[in-house]
Amino acid sequence: MGNSPIQISVYPDKIVFWNEGQLPENWTIENLLIKHPSKPFNPEIASALFRSGYIEAWGRGTIKMINECERFRLPRPEYYFDMSGFFVKFNRDIYSHEFLSKSGLNERQINAVLFVRKSGRITNTEYQSINSVSKRTASNELSDLVSKFKFFEKEGSRGAGIFYKKVGQKTQ
Repeated sequence: MGNSPIQISVYPDKIVFWNEGQLPENWTIENLLIKHPSKPFNPEIASALFRSGYIEAWGRGTIKMINECERFRLPRPEYYFDMSGFFVKFNRDIYSHEFLSKSGLNERQINAVLFVRKSGRITNTEYQSINSVSKRTASNELSDLVSKFKFFEKEGSRGAGIFYKKVGQKTQ
C-alpha cells in the first residue's frame, strides 16, 4: 500500500471520507454494521487514537457512526470500498423524497413531512387538504409519523388545537 493521506470530499448534499486500505480478508460491508472484532488496517494509528480517547472501544466505530446519525435524524452512513480504498459517505438531508421513501413512508406522509419542513407544522385539516384524504386516514397516518416513524411530535390541545411538528423542533 502507498502512503496516501485520508481524503475528505465535501459536497452540498454529502461529505465523503476515503482512506487507502481494504477490509480484512473474508469481510464484507455487512460485517461492519454489526458488533465485530477490531482488525485495524493501521494498528499504530488505531492505538494512538485509542490512547487519546478518540476510540472508546475496539470494533464499535462503524456502529457508533450509525447510532450518532440516527440520534441526530440523519441518514445512516454508507460504507463501500473498491480496489483503491475504503469510503464512508454521510448524506446531509433526511428530508429528501428519496430518504423518506426508503424510510417506509407513503407518498401522503412524505408530502406531510415536506410540508412541515417548509411551514414548521401541520394540522389534521391541512393533511387532509394536501393529500385529499378523510379525517380518519389523516389521523392514522399522522399517528404513524409520531409513534412508528418518529418524524413528528404532537402538540396542542384537543381537536383543532392539535398540530404536528418535527421531532426536536421548538414550538413556533
